[in-house]
Amino acid sequence: MIASFILGFLGSFHCIGMCGPIALTLPVQHLQGARKMAGIGLYNAGRISAYAILGLIFGWLGRQLYLGGLQQWLSIITGSLLLVVVVFKYTGIRLTKGGHLPNAFTSKIKSQLGTLLRQQRFRTLYAIGFLNGLLPCGLVYLGIAGAVATGDVVKGMLFMAAFGAGTLPAMAGVTWFSHLVTLSVRNRMRSLIPVVISIMGVLLILRGLNLGIPYISPTMTPHSEHVVENCCHKPSKS
Repeated sequence: MIASFILGFLGSFHCIGMCGPIALTLPVQHLQGARKMAGIGLYNAGRISAYAILGLIFGWLGRQLYLGGLQQWLSIITGSLLLVVVVFKYTGIRLTKGGHLPNAFTSKIKSQLGTLLRQQRFRTLYAIGFLNGLLPCGLVYLGIAGAVATGDVVKGMLFMAAFGAGTLPAMAGVTWFSHLVTLSVRNRMRSLIPVVISIMGVLLILRGLNLGIPYISPTMTPHSEHVVENCCHKPSKS
């Protein structure tokens, strides 16, 4: 889980660029001391909870593929999908005439998020964070890819929870020190995420190619969960 925490920490500077506007409009800027910190904590707890649920779901999906002996293809496909995300999301290539795929789910989340932000109430902070964690984001795609690659429900959940915890210092900082985070700073940090996603995608593809390279592309062997032993046989007569 240390790797996922580091991934979240290094990628959290992208969060400042993408989620900074939401963090800067949270109903905590007028608060002071412990109450302000508690509000920031509630918001980030909501985000991390959403990430953990996503990790559980995609960890389960990875488990099904892993049990089917498809761990190599799982790694290759996940890495390829990350590269596809970079191409279509960050290079300006449009999939539809309007430039975006229809997504009723995302629109609904944004609508609910906007409603909660307009209310400017302390008790809505956890819900705001939870909905924010469900919004499409290149960094979250990266975390989900890692959760799928774990091939395990619990490990996938813990991977995404640790990933979310890694983003906590930067996201708490941007809310607390909101006056220091300018638009140019957010834009510079946002530009780093395609590079990070591309590197992760290439590493996942190499991992699945089974090249026998330590740490990068180790040899993967077919996995079998159940080994049946003939332990109850009838002894032969001498």
